[in-house]
Amino acid sequence: MATTQLDINAVLPAEALTCQHCLARFEATLQAAPGVSQVALNPAHGVAMVHFNPTLTTADLLIQQARQEGRRLGQDYAHRVLPIEGMDCADCARTLERAVSGLAGVREASANFLGARLAVEYVPGETSIAAISRRVAEAGYRVSDPAAEEPSRRRRLSGDRATRLTAAGAVLVVAGLAASLAGAALPSTILYALAVLIAGVPVARKAWASLRLSHQLDINVLMIIAVLGAAALGDWLEAATVVVLFSVGESLEGYTVERARRSIRSLLSLAPSEAVLRTAQGEQRVPASAIIPGDLVIVRPGERIPADGVIAGGVSAVDQAPITGESVPVEKEQGDEVFAGTVNGAGVLEVRASRPASDSTLARIIHLVEEAQARRAPTQRLVDAFARRYTPAVVAGAVLLALAPPLLFGGDWSSWLYRALVLLVVACPCALVISTPVTIVAALATAARRGVLIKGGAHLEAAGQLRALAFDKTGTLTQGQLAVTAVTPLDGASADELLALAAAAERYSEHPLGAAIVRAAEGRGLTPSPAADVRARPGGGIEARIDGMLVRVGTRAFAGDGDQALEQRLAELEARGQTAVVVNAGGRTLGLIGLADQLRPEARPAVSALKAAGIATTVMLTGDRRPVAEAVARAAGIDAVEAELLPEQKVAAVERLLGRYGRVGMVGDGVNDAPALARASLGIAMGAAGSHAALETADVALLSDDLSRLAGVIRLSRATRRIIVENVGLALGLKLIVLVLAVAGAATLWEAVFADVGASLLVTANGMRLLRASALRNR
Repeated sequence: MATTQLDINAVLPAEALTCQHCLARFEATLQAAPGVSQVALNPAHGVAMVHFNPTLTTADLLIQQARQEGRRLGQDYAHRVLPIEGMDCADCARTLERAVSGLAGVREASANFLGARLAVEYVPGETSIAAISRRVAEAGYRVSDPAAEEPSRRRRLSGDRATRLTAAGAVLVVAGLAASLAGAALPSTILYALAVLIAGVPVARKAWASLRLSHQLDINVLMIIAVLGAAALGDWLEAATVVVLFSVGESLEGYTVERARRSIRSLLSLAPSEAVLRTAQGEQRVPASAIIPGDLVIVRPGERIPADGVIAGGVSAVDQAPITGESVPVEKEQGDEVFAGTVNGAGVLEVRASRPASDSTLARIIHLVEEAQARRAPTQRLVDAFARRYTPAVVAGAVLLALAPPLLFGGDWSSWLYRALVLLVVACPCALVISTPVTIVAALATAARRGVLIKGGAHLEAAGQLRALAFDKTGTLTQGQLAVTAVTPLDGASADELLALAAAAERYSEHPLGAAIVRAAEGRGLTPSPAADVRARPGGGIEARIDGMLVRVGTRAFAGDGDQALEQRLAELEARGQTAVVVNAGGRTLGLIGLADQLRPEARPAVSALKAAGIATTVMLTGDRRPVAEAVARAAGIDAVEAELLPEQKVAAVERLLGRYGRVGMVGDGVNDAPALARASLGIAMGAAGSHAALETADVALLSDDLSRLAGVIRLSRATRRIIVENVGLALGLKLIVLVLAVAGAATLWEAVFADVGASLLVTANGMRLLRASALRNR
């Protein structure tokens, strides 16, 4: 179970940040504190952001440790994310935000009802988490313990006090109906009144809290006014039916929203709570949160890997689907990287931890997904702005409807008051407000489960609006590793002889070309002869003495002899986008070895799928030579190439595309292409599971090196947009129908409640269809 993180933003004195050495020492001091997972110092603004586990350290201890090192860490404000129970609608979230924001010492409060989280910025000297928790309780909700076990579905439904009161109210309404049919008018009225009192208790408490703490008319206030109005008119059956229907609807809405939350929360269960640690004293089981870099962890068959690390021993297939979305387990051996939350196959693995559990790839993904939930998409901001004006307008309309006809036209007071009460119920914007976020969160959860991390609704919407897509070449369209593609012997030598001789000279070379030649020789089962007097010639190649001969492997100028046939073969290889290496032994050119960075097998189908998804043009932006770039572009089906670009020239190329197409995406590795990724309308990082920098910098991160998911992201974005439009239309359409019927006197209170609750449930269910969406699946 992940622990809540506390982000302390502390103001640092300028003298602590005047030199890079001081800066590095100060950062190391903070990083060494127990429970600290990340430190970011900003010398320009004199600010430090320290992410730490509050169960292992506190802000006061960090301040004290800094002082012991001769540094001053002045605390300005703290940021805490609190899990909330009972917040099941957008109206609840707004009420809670206003209630907590009004507390002295609170700088800002932001409630995310789908994430069941409240983010609070506060001044520690002026208020505390205990005081904030009390204010949350006063508003009718509760701060839950993040370490507590999640309650079962049955316990949530049957054990909830509000649910029990609603059930009791429903029984009383049925009993009242039975008494009414039996002709017992007074007993039936008493039963209806009891139903109103019992089922209405939770609603009345929330209504009072909303009025007292946030001074706003939320749905609970409107519902209580409607119930009291019906009772004043003597229609106790209507009053009882309204409050019970509303309470049932609240319970059902809470249940459906909880389903959406569980789709995100399921990420938390991927990380095991315990790990088997090998120490000098033997093996011992410890909490996974206690793992530190350098620890040796034993992972048995079928167990989840508890921390990011490198395999120190053992061979096994690892199911990486929980992180990267790959459907087939990947064979892992000594030296390979593994991620927390992935599942070990049939072998026993020894994993050397490279990061603490709190800083694992999985932990960062969970943190970023939670942040993404809280970010409002443009459509959501538009809907929220409309809802803020909609409710006061309809309430004003209800007051006008109750007063104008009787006062101006002599209408019946009770009839027009009843119509106004129906209109008050229609004033609740719940279905409208929930229509967008539930859809976006479902889409984000689906993407995360399939190895695509989207950093919020705005980026999700942007993906569906792209018209052009720019690609880096190396490591994006290609595999990022050179391989031998052609062995061309000359002067009577055989292909194996040529490759073995080159591999003997390159055996200990660290150059990518040499490493590729050695791998190719090993792949053919060749055994290179021992080499002596090995010397690297910068810009030329490598030379060595093998079996008494001087062997040179490298460029035409270094190893070639100027032969016309050699020059022709070199030109042919380079025209195909390959790098040519000449092999010379004893002054005689034995042949050429062609090498190239191999195109990803899914690159061409992925580019075709992007065009089918509506991308108008694809462009490659690379620093590589033009012949190589054009060869790769032809093989991948890319429309245009800009080659031999420096990083700043890639940014300029993206700007030209923006000027022509408006919305442009950039696909790269998230580190080398960071400026171009940042300039594009949407930055997409490839293979981000192994790079924390890519996770942080990109708008969309493909956790595996699978280009085929790009078209899926665009399809998912468009499906999300389509469902949002459906939901907004459904919510507004039902409201409009009931509004017209209310003014005409053809709608009852319970029908209005039923329409309101029904609309909320319908838009929630419609949005949650994306949890089962197939858009991101490979096609």
